[in-house]
Amino acid sequence: MVTEPGGGTPALPVGLETIRSLAAHLRALGVEPGMTLMVHSSLSSLGFVVGGAAAVILALEHVLGDTGTLAMPAHVYDLTDPAAWLDPIVPEAWHEAVRAAMPVFQPDLMPCREMGAIAETFRKQDGTLRSYHPFVSWSARGPHAARITANHHLSMSQGEGSPLARLYDLGAHVLLLGVGWNRNTTFHLAEYRCRFAETKRCTRGAPMPAEGGGAVWTTYDDIYWYDADFPELGVALEGADLVRCGTVGKAHCRLFSQRAAVDFAVDWMNRHRTLGAG
Repeated sequence: MVTEPGGGTPALPVGLETIRSLAAHLRALGVEPGMTLMVHSSLSSLGFVVGGAAAVILALEHVLGDTGTLAMPAHVYDLTDPAAWLDPIVPEAWHEAVRAAMPVFQPDLMPCREMGAIAETFRKQDGTLRSYHPFVSWSARGPHAARITANHHLSMSQGEGSPLARLYDLGAHVLLLGVGWNRNTTFHLAEYRCRFAETKRCTRGAPMPAEGGGAVWTTYDDIYWYDADFPELGVALEGADLVRCGTVGKAHCRLFSQRAAVDFAVDWMNRHRTLGAG
């Protein structure tokens, strides 16, 4: 059996990833102990990972150590206004009945949707906290988890009263683990801070706890999010030498300061977006 130099551990076949190998790749990319790290991820992009999504989380937590904090999106689309759904499309005649039948958000029960296997596995890990928002909740685990997830405002849901803003305050880093710039949620915080935010106001709805129990359909203020130019914005961020790129497993990955990215994005949006964008 082939072994690694200087030890009895078998050398890994090419293309096989373990907690140990993923941790080494993460360190090489620049992930460090004590970081507050928000991760957007694709398990399938990494190749064959022994232990699957759980192994990726364990590798991240091993590198961050006891003083590091890990955060991931835990968005739920099933508790939004059915009038806007595309998959499935809900007949207009059903809209009121669907709204009336929706349960209230339960952080320990409601699964993530379209966030990937890693984010959903992390949400269920013992000790992980989740912000209370029926649409764009976040999960976090570590010393700063309570600060990140507490008091998530219903209105302006990814703005100043959101986990995104708390992560900004903490000087967090963002890791795009095998996903593109279109998955970089942190750019949405910049949308609330850019010049045209007030022109993009909208109303959303969700079931919220009613007095005496049950749910009541509640509308709240927000802005339209627009991510069509996120890839272009990401390329500009890379061109400004604010991103470290590398490989974790088979995945192309990017690591960068969230604060630097948001500040850059606000300026970029103010210069490149028009009143018609979004």
